[in-house]
Amino acid sequence: MTETTLNSVIFYLFGAIIILSLIESYFSYAHDKKHYESKDTLTTIYLMSVNFLVNVVMKSGTYLLLDYCFRHYHLFTIPNVFLYWTVLVLLQDFLYWLLHATGHYIRLFWAVHVTHHSSEHFNLTTGFRSSVFEPMYRLFFFVPLSLMGFSAIDILIAYYVTQIYGNLVHTQTIGKLHPVIEYIFVTPSHHRVHHASNYRYLDKNMGMLLILWDRIFGTFQEELPEDKVRYGLVKDLENRGPVNIIFHEFIALSQDMKKADSLSDKLKYLLFAPGWSHDGHSQTSKDLQRQLEAEENGACLES
Repeated sequence: MTETTLNSVIFYLFGAIIILSLIESYFSYAHDKKHYESKDTLTTIYLMSVNFLVNVVMKSGTYLLLDYCFRHYHLFTIPNVFLYWTVLVLLQDFLYWLLHATGHYIRLFWAVHVTHHSSEHFNLTTGFRSSVFEPMYRLFFFVPLSLMGFSAIDILIAYYVTQIYGNLVHTQTIGKLHPVIEYIFVTPSHHRVHHASNYRYLDKNMGMLLILWDRIFGTFQEELPEDKVRYGLVKDLENRGPVNIIFHEFIALSQDMKKADSLSDKLKYLLFAPGWSHDGHSQTSKDLQRQLEAEENGACLES
């Protein structure tokens, strides 16, 4: 496949998502669902635009690195086209899960990824609320695919096709699907959980195409009717200005690092999970979930 093919795939698929977003927005306003809010949508467009510029800057370097690794170091070839694309999509989807998990469990990368979770609304445009600086390091997660034997263009096509699927699950319009689909694939129900600020739902369901990775690695959580999803961040973002919405977590991270006396603790702030603190003044998502579980178990014993 060629770069022209890649550009065509991106153009038509993202165009389809934009049209669907407009349709969903219309029905949301028509039925007073309040799934959309004008200022929030404008913020998403702003973040998408900045991310687009970063992508443009990184595009050539990404392609050249993947192409170089493929041409000089690839380990094998898969002559069967169907098997080639099946293996590529599965491996790419797993590596995206790994990239996504990194963005949730390492605070330096969470500082980048947090913009995607900053909206208190959840709709098809939320998928475009990009992690602005992620293109600067995302390519390194896909280098193993080039080393295995997949061409740069094919890797990027697989990525954008699964990315489009990932955009489609950012919706409240669709409820739960057939149990078989819910078991294998990421669905809107799964991704609503992912964007929730409820303690139970934090850092769950990080797959793009397959939810199987989350089931395998213990990051799966079903959407529960008794725990209605609240969207956004655990700590509300008061200043949603154009600079602060991108850099607020970098600023908070820097301030926390200054509080630590030892180099070891400063590095832990960078590399440990969001919420870790050297003096225990804050909690990680796992701490909050253990606390929630203890409270629920205590309530059960009392009853």
